[in-house]
Amino acid sequence: MLALPTIRLATREDAHAIAALSRDYIEDGLVWRYTPIRVLAAIQSRTTNVAVVHVHGGLHGFGIMQYGDTTAHLVLLGVQPTQRHKGLGRHLVQWLEDSARVAGVARIDVECRADNPGAIAFYRTLGYRIQGVVSRYYAGRIDAIRLSKQLAQPIRRAAP
Repeated sequence: MLALPTIRLATREDAHAIAALSRDYIEDGLVWRYTPIRVLAAIQSRTTNVAVVHVHGGLHGFGIMQYGDTTAHLVLLGVQPTQRHKGLGRHLVQWLEDSARVAGVARIDVECRADNPGAIAFYRTLGYRIQGVVSRYYAGRIDAIRLSKQLAQPIRRAAP
């Protein structure tokens, strides 16, 4: 197996490529919500991580995770179609999960389009469990499958 590319936090220069990948492959058939301006706001947010994988100057994948006190929400995850089934998505999710553990997060939630069985299966292989269906979650017409994953409890140091 080849070594996986490095993951890093996104910069403002990544916003357009992330937005285009979302528009073309995640939000396909929906109103484009994750525009460059919205992606840039996520990149600049103190409560959000936007992680990217670049190879030879091109964006191959990204993940956007919002953090709360004890839970996190995996907002978007995208991998270029030509780069799928190479471990990039798994690598991105692991990076985001590791960041969540460091932040003291106990659970990660994510929604998938109900019409995307590949994404649902992907998350299930990573240990996410189906919590239910949200009717007409996307654009008031496409159902979502809500999944979540309990993370191992973070190690807490005893007070001196």
